[in-house]
Amino acid sequence: MQGIQANKALQTAIRITSLLIALMLLIVSQNSVYAKDTLPELKIDKLNDNLYLHTSFQRFKGFGLVASNGLVIVDDNNAFIIDTPASANDTKKLVVWLKGQGFTVKGSISTHSHDDSSAGIAWLNSNEIETYVSKLTNKLLDDKGKEQAKNTFVGTSSWLFNNQIEVFYPGAGHTIDNVVVWLPKHGVLFGGCFVKSKHLGNLADAVIAEWPDSAQQLISKYGHASMVVPGHGRTGDVSLLKSTKRLAMEANVKH
Repeated sequence: MQGIQANKALQTAIRITSLLIALMLLIVSQNSVYAKDTLPELKIDKLNDNLYLHTSFQRFKGFGLVASNGLVIVDDNNAFIIDTPASANDTKKLVVWLKGQGFTVKGSISTHSHDDSSAGIAWLNSNEIETYVSKLTNKLLDDKGKEQAKNTFVGTSSWLFNNQIEVFYPGAGHTIDNVVVWLPKHGVLFGGCFVKSKHLGNLADAVIAEWPDSAQQLISKYGHASMVVPGHGRTGDVSLLKSTKRLAMEANVKH
């Protein structure tokens, strides 16, 4: 009788052990799936013969998977990046792709200090590609312990890339340092993360009180733009500037 009971106890122990092993294998398998849950590949879309839209991807707590836009303007086979991709790896991929098209990458500008605009600065610096930001953006990068751009500019308006690019500071909004980039030859305004369509997004460093007036500055100066490119979401027209002002005004009422 005792032998039968001992045998049953052994069988029960074996079943429990098997269940535990199966559970552990399931957890390991799930972790393996998550480890392989890589970000989408960098996207590069041709807007016209001399202008490209690059889109990279990040995951943000509270926002999930986020696509971030940037541009590349080309002039006489020389290329200039407007906002780096959101990682050093994707920045490298973009530069490699551009070189594969026969372009020489002359530099980049980051429109503010957040990673979705500036994450590639260190890689570009290490590969002797000129990097540009506002003096304030460089200070913010330094405050965060991140690598600074090699070149800075001050003032409300600056011209780069043989006057192909105008950098304009409309005032604080998404961040205190956000600038936009005007491409007069193309009639395209890169609004970066300052420009919003459906919601204001990350407000961690936002200056909500000043955002509506800053948006009006853009409407007044670039209301004739044929295309507006936001930092996140689809390209559009000047209605994106108006939606930015409306959203900022609504946020001010709530605050």
